Amino acid sequence: MKNKHISNKLVQSLVHRANAATCSAFPPAPQPIASTNDGDKIIFELKDTKSLFASVPTGKLMHAAAMLNVTAVEPVVDLSLWMMNSRLMEVGLVRSAVMGTIKHTAYNHLVAGSDTVETGQTVRRLRDSGLRGMLDYGLEHASDNESCDKATQQLIKTAESTQSLPPSSVSFVVVKVTAICPVYLLRRVSNLLRWEYKNSSFKLPWKQQTLPIFSENSPFYHTLQQPAPLTAEEEHDLELAHQSLQTICDKSFEGNVPVVIDAEDTLIQPAIDYMTYWASVKYNEPQRQMIFGTIQAYLKDAGDRMSLTKKAADKMGFSVGFKLVRGAYMSSERKLAHSLGVESPIHNTINDTHDCFNGCATFMLGEVSNRPGGRILATHNLDSGKLVARKAREYGITKDSEKLEFASLYGMAEAMTFGLRNAGFGVSKYLPYGPVDQIMPYLLRRAEENKGLLSSSNLDRQLMKKELKRRMKAYFGQGMTVSENQFLNQKPTP
Repeated sequence: MKNKHISNKLVQSLVHRANAATCSAFPPAPQPIASTNDGDKIIFELKDTKSLFASVPTGKLMHAAAMLNVTAVEPVVDLSLWMMNSRLMEVGLVRSAVMGTIKHTAYNHLVAGSDTVETGQTVRRLRDSGLRGMLDYGLEHASDNESCDKATQQLIKTAESTQSLPPSSVSFVVVKVTAICPVYLLRRVSNLLRWEYKNSSFKLPWKQQTLPIFSENSPFYHTLQQPAPLTAEEEHDLELAHQSLQTICDKSFEGNVPVVIDAEDTLIQPAIDYMTYWASVKYNEPQRQMIFGTIQAYLKDAGDRMSLTKKAADKMGFSVGFKLVRGAYMSSERKLAHSLGVESPIHNTINDTHDCFNGCATFMLGEVSNRPGGRILATHNLDSGKLVARKAREYGITKDSEKLEFASLYGMAEAMTFGLRNAGFGVSKYLPYGPVDQIMPYLLRRAEENKGLLSSSNLDRQLMKKELKRRMKAYFGQGMTVSENQFLNQKPTP
């Protein structure tokens, strides 16, 4: 009877160790398993949790399940968001306690590390698990040239760090233009680009060669009157931003790692697309894409802009790379449009957004199936993941072709991540990194996003719970002959 009951001491110890196990090493990844088809066809297997989570130690699985369950309780998340945005955070002891709690919970679950060294360790663990990393230095909005210079140096360091990591373990270096160019200048440039598009006689002397940024149904309500031209100082600062992006790209390419440039809200996105496509013209080749822009499928003009950009790049003789996402600024975009009495640039329904995402993905897979090109499909949506995987199979797009890379945020959509990996697809995890206080805006967005609404989180919780029950049953079935440490770090037996 003694071996049939686990002591209170052991239970407490297991919980404590599980919370500390976020950075535990992953055991080696299983070999890809055969997949069939949807309905009649299973695109990737999710029911076999033993195979699905074969590379995840029990301690890490317990921690992940606990975090997802906590963030699914809306009152808990609302209280946490209120606390982190309240004046209580100005009180030293309160701030220290809150930041310490975040460090050992959400931060450890969603962030790859505090610096390039810790993040490199995460990349190596992911590689052992059959995944790759997308390195994302977690600074978002710079306010002046000094902060831009600091961010640029950190992004150069990020790119340099890829050269000391195992080959192909890093799929992309992520760049946020808002970190290397002051946001006010991005607003100015966006306004001028919008005015130029609507007024063909209006010329921008500083504008360099790029690709189409707008379509006829793009939102132009941000710019209702002719903007003043850039001052000499603003033109100088814009040139500094170009130089920063070029230096980061050059350093990343030394390690043969492409660069993907993130998207922002429509107020400043034209300037970001301008710089992205300037870099694409400069660096991309007919058979090789080193610069990837981002298309947000929740925007009504997403499909048109993607098509126009692709056609222009084809005409200029090089291939263009895209990261396709749904988008992250729905609330603020709709609020701004409503305040101005204009139509929102966001699709009217979530199903319209799903249709746009799936349509863009299908279009681009067809385009690259028999010609050069590469795509990153960043999604936590299981239906989209299945659709894209099925289409890739139909087109004969394999992992080795490097034409398709699935991506999801670190610590999220784990079931789909491992299912796609097991089915033989290339899969990357988006790895934000940086000190706790600097990464707070990212964590706040993830908390807001994950308030019990993400289907991928629901699925992950269910499947993690199933696998933990299976492992616990196997553990007790052994008569507790294994130690606590062995249990926390165990992987499924063959």
